[in-house]
Formats: sequence, structure tokens, C-alpha cells
Amino acid sequence: MKPPQPIAVFDSGLGGLTVLRALCGRLPHEDYFYFADTRFLPYGDRSESFLKERGVRIAEAIARRGAKALVIACNTATAAAAEAIRAATQLPVVALEPGVKPAAAQTRSGTIGVLATTRTLTSERFLRLVGNHAGHLRVLAQPCPGLAEAIEREGADSPRVAGLLDRYVEPLAAAGADVVVLGCTHYPWVAEAIAARLPAGTQLLDTGAAVARQVERRLAAGGLLGGGHGRLTVTTSGAPDRVGPTVDRLWGEHLPVEHWEPHHG
Repeated sequence: MKPPQPIAVFDSGLGGLTVLRALCGRLPHEDYFYFADTRFLPYGDRSESFLKERGVRIAEAIARRGAKALVIACNTATAAAAEAIRAATQLPVVALEPGVKPAAAQTRSGTIGVLATTRTLTSERFLRLVGNHAGHLRVLAQPCPGLAEAIEREGADSPRVAGLLDRYVEPLAAAGADVVVLGCTHYPWVAEAIAARLPAGTQLLDTGAAVARQVERRLAAGGLLGGGHGRLTVTTSGAPDRVGPTVDRLWGEHLPVEHWEPHHG
């Protein structure tokens, strides 16, 4: 019997746990390998060439571990490195990007908001996404510097996060956006707080569920669905004892964290 092959999920930090949660909910009969590259957090401060090289190294090492699919659960890594990663591996790769397309289909006011990191919003990939799907709409791209880090370091309910949300969400509410895209994996942790700052009835779009559906489609097409036991392996390139308590707080229960470094084969 060959061992079950996990679905691998990687992010620069722990925001991708929101994607992992959506995957576990939709595909409970799979095993998962989560890698948080916290040694190089935040990716938004890194050069594109670094992110490409690092992304390819992670993908190759994950393939050698026996994964059957790879999810890039990081908008910044997708924007910088998705093409390079796809070219470097045979694995099915599902990459996260802000939900501009569904937002464009759902808006009634013609104004959509996108909350994301500065790096994501200035990327060629994002500009292409808007051009392809929302060129006829008013798209308010709201950069949120420091928000992901504050959620991870200080917690979703911290005064620092509340202050940042006041600053970043208010312009979208004032402009009449009726659909707001959560364009970073950390933001679903504060979805309720974001909704509370927007007019009643404003729709929030989180891409985790869409990613889970796409992974299911890709695995089904390749005859790769199932065969696992719902096992979760959580790893970090940083210090497990520092990352562990944050994982437990965000996930809501204890998950052991191991150290893992993607080496060249």
C-alpha cells in the first residue's frame, strides 16, 4: 500500500489557514501538508525574483515529499511566482487570487471594493484581472499595509487591528461599494469586523471556498480524489515554538507544528 498523498498548501505565514479550513470542510477525506514560510515573512517586502526562486524551491521540495497537488494560499506569492511555479512542477497547482471576477458578476451598484496588500494591488496579475473582468466597473483597490501582520501578531480582536480596519474599510463604505473582496488570506479572520464597518447588505467575498472547489475539480479530473484520513501536518521554516501558539489561536484548537525547510533536491 502506498501512503496517502497529501494536498500541500503554502503561504508566507498563517493566513493560508483560512484556505486550509475551507479545504478540510469541502474535502475531509484528504490529508494535508501546510507550510508557513515564516522565516521570510512578510512576502510583501521581498523582491519578485526572490519570490519566484523561493516559490519554485518550495514547490519542488513539496513534490518530492509526495504531495498530489499544490495550493498557493498567498496572493502575493501568486502574483509574483505562480507562472514560474507552474512551469517548474508537474503537480496540479491552484493559485489564489482576489475574487474580482465573482465580485463583478454580483455587484448591483457598479462599485466593488478590494482589500489587499499593496504588493497584490500593484501586480501586473491584479491589473490584468481587473482589465479582463471589471473594466466596465468602478474598482476601489484599497491597500491595507500592516493589517495581515497585525492580525497574525496581535490577534483579530486587538485595538491595533480595529484601528487599521477603521482606516481601510471606511473609504469603501463611503464610496458605496456593495461587494467587497477579501484579497488576502488573513482577512477572513476579521470578516465580521469588516462587515460591521460596511452598510448592511454589503457582500464580502472570501476566496477560500472557491479555491476548495477548484482543488476538488482538479483532483477529480486527474482521478486523485480521496484516499486520506483528514490528517493535518503543519510546518514552518521559522521557529515552531513561536509559530505554534498563533496557529492554535487562529485555528481554535491545538495543532502540532514541525520545522521544515525546503531544500534543493
